[in-house]
Amino acid sequence: MARQPKPDPKRKALEENGTANPRAEHVQDPAFAQSDFFDPRDLLQVKYEMLRRVRTEGHSVTDAVTRFGVSRPTFYKVQEDFDRAGLVGLLPGKRGPHGPHKITDEVMHFIQETLLTEAAVDAAVLVEQIRQRFGLVVHRRTVERALARSKKKRR
Repeated sequence: MARQPKPDPKRKALEENGTANPRAEHVQDPAFAQSDFFDPRDLLQVKYEMLRRVRTEGHSVTDAVTRFGVSRPTFYKVQEDFDRAGLVGLLPGKRGPHGPHKITDEVMHFIQETLLTEAAVDAAVLVEQIRQRFGLVVHRRTVERALARSKKKRR
């Protein structure tokens, strides 16, 4: 019977926080091959070390992208993110939508005003009123989530 490989807690942590390097096998820099400290699976470490090599050791961008397994556009994006925000800029951003895109401040204001004047109105009625007033088709759950967010903000 074959043994199960031991779980790798570092790999699991990198995957959970979004910093696992999906192209770890493309990192060819000698420091990453010959050291226990440098880990090609750690995308944050790879990005930082790539930038450091170019900025402080004078490596060319071409050499760096080859050694660290990224494209030139990726290098320049990493450099821009680092210049803008430091190490925090190298962390992955939140994926997916960054908030509601149909329930704008204007629509939310309308919802709140409607609730003040018509206390017994439910989400289905609000959906229809939003469609009539703004020409937006929103789902009942979208309105319910927006209401829940506004209640949290008021607390």
